[in-house]
Formats: sequence, structure tokens, C-alpha cells
Amino acid sequence: MQDLVEKADILIEALPYIKRFRGKEVLIKYGGAALTYDNIRDNVLHDLVFMNYVGIKPILIHGGGQYITENLKKKGVQSRFVNGLRVTDKPTIEVVIDTLADINKGIVHDINRFGARAIGLSGHDADILHVTKHTEAGDVGYVGDVHYVNVFPLKELTEFNIIPVIYPIGIDESGEAYNVNADEAAAKVAAAMGVQKLVVLTNVHGIMRNPEDEESLISSLHAKDVQDLINKKVITGGMIPKVKACMAALEGGVKKAHIIDGRIKHSLLLEIFTDKGIGTEISI
Repeated sequence: MQDLVEKADILIEALPYIKRFRGKEVLIKYGGAALTYDNIRDNVLHDLVFMNYVGIKPILIHGGGQYITENLKKKGVQSRFVNGLRVTDKPTIEVVIDTLADINKGIVHDINRFGARAIGLSGHDADILHVTKHTEAGDVGYVGDVHYVNVFPLKELTEFNIIPVIYPIGIDESGEAYNVNADEAAAKVAAAMGVQKLVVLTNVHGIMRNPEDEESLISSLHAKDVQDLINKKVITGGMIPKVKACMAALEGGVKKAHIIDGRIKHSLLLEIFTDKGIGTEISI
């Protein structure tokens, strides 16, 4: 009986959050282990379906860097990176597009199989991500910086409770396709859509003062303190672009951003529907 009471308590705890976010959009950036391992992947997609069923409007943006690297390797192409950006020539952008499109189809298929409605969208074919060629890191080929997001294809879906599943390829003025960093794409779409939250799924518990100590998790962080933590090398490596994406979303008007561990079972539900939450919350 006690177990049943505890389960009921969890539902009651979720109620105010369901009320608060019902009818609102939440953007999830999805990659890493959450994309790679089937059991983790299914948990994430089930969370999305649950959110959809209780009236929240999730938007999913996914990457696929590991799969792109593997497919390039099969073609005898060694991946090169400059400042974390994949050097992308013409043959590489074709592999990037094909790989992300395949991942997208699989995600959409499984969300539909789990009971919600989802439609896959490419940032370029659906005319969502408009980019200029990235030059800050030198000439890295067909890599783009997002300067404009066309929200209409997304609004047409969320209005009818359909989950948009986007992969981050953009177009320039001439219609040329460019690879876009998924974290950047998530931040720009989140701001343009005016979502309630940006949630970035990662392979770690969040931002930790000591990466070796899970008890050192920073559960809440003010945006003004982020640069200091970067300077002190508390935030390093692959966490930097994720944090900067969160900052860009907040500066664009998103109320809160979260970095959470996608490996934790039902991490999205724990973050959105519980008082304590998980991971690191960043706010202004």
C-alpha cells in the first residue's frame, strides 16, 4: 500500500507543473548517449510522448556526430575538427545530411510507435534554419551560423500537438546546405519560438565543480556567474558549447535552461515534473 501512496504523491507533485506548462512549448536538444543506446533512447522518447499526452508541446532537435564520424570512416574519410566544429567539404556535407536524415526517420518512427504524432523536419528542406558561412574558426567548409529561424513550419505542427523532430542543416541565401552545430540550432530555435524551457541532454549529471565528484553538482546557476566558471576551468571542453547555447537561449528570452543527464531513466520527467529536478538549471 505504501508504494501505491508514494506513486500517487508523485502524480500530485507533478500536477502544478502540468498546469504551468500545459499548452506551452519546451525544446529538447538530444544527442550523445541518449541517442546512442537503445534503452536510454526509448526512455527519452517515452518522456516526450508523456509530455505530449498531458498537453505540453515538446520540440526535439537532435544531432548525430558519432554516427556521422562512423559513416565518414566507412567511406575512408578521416574527420577533422577545428574549435569543436567538423571540417565539412562537399562530400562530407552529403554524408552529414544522409546520416542525420536516417537518424531523424528512426526517431519519428519510434515516437509514432509509442503513441504520439511526430513529423521529421530538416532545417534546410523545411526552410527553418537560415545561415551564413562560419568564418570565426577560419574556413571549415560548409559550416553555418544561424542568423534567422523561420518558425512557421514548427508552429503549424505544435498548434496541432504534433512533435517536430528537427535535424540541424541550414541554408544560405543561395539555397546551399550547411552543417549547423546542434547546440547552436537548439538555442536559436528555442529563442525564436519563445519556449518555456530549453533542456539539453548530455552524458554527465550537469555542471560539476569537480568532475570526479558527483556530489559537487551545481544544481542552480545564475547566468552572470557562467563566465567566471569558464575562466576558472570549472566549465571546460564539450560543456562550454552547451552552456553557451543555454546562455544564448536565455538572452533570446527563454526563461530557463537546463543541462541534464540523458542517461538517467526518465530524466526529462524528473526535471520538468518534480520539485527538486535534476542536473543544472541556468537562469537570468
